[in-house]
Amino acid sequence: MKKVNFKNHPVSLKGNLPQAGKPAPDFKLTKSDLATISLSDLKGKTLVLNIFPSLDTGVCAMSVRKFNELAANMKDTIVLAISKDLPFAHTRFCTTEGINNVIALSDFRNTGFATDYGLLMEDGPLHGLLARAVIIIDPEMIVRYVQLVPEITSEPDYNEVLRHL
Repeated sequence: MKKVNFKNHPVSLKGNLPQAGKPAPDFKLTKSDLATISLSDLKGKTLVLNIFPSLDTGVCAMSVRKFNELAANMKDTIVLAISKDLPFAHTRFCTTEGINNVIALSDFRNTGFATDYGLLMEDGPLHGLLARAVIIIDPEMIVRYVQLVPEITSEPDYNEVLRHL
């Protein structure tokens, strides 16, 4: 079982992180228009999964803004912003912030993503939400890079993500 920290306090994660070089687990997530999208729907493109607890926190909001900026220059790459926020919150945030280069997805309905990707926080103040991670999946649906951010209140290492694209 993996652990991360929330304000320097250990938090346990349920499930196992995908491994680089292995097929990415399929998922079903909910788009802002309430339609379901699966990993297999995105085959043929490189995917950057920006996974985080909630848009209503400063660090999570900042990561979506940063990936939106970076995505504008990523060829044949789709950036997915994934949390357990409701799709309505995703729509509000993306509209207010002018986010148009990422696809916001929610794990509120089909919750298998959280455990299949090993990111469900099992304890701590954010129990039930997703831990912060970035995962790159290639066009053939193979995991190429996994960054589990050790401190939930920290942003991901964007330079490391770009280096692996």
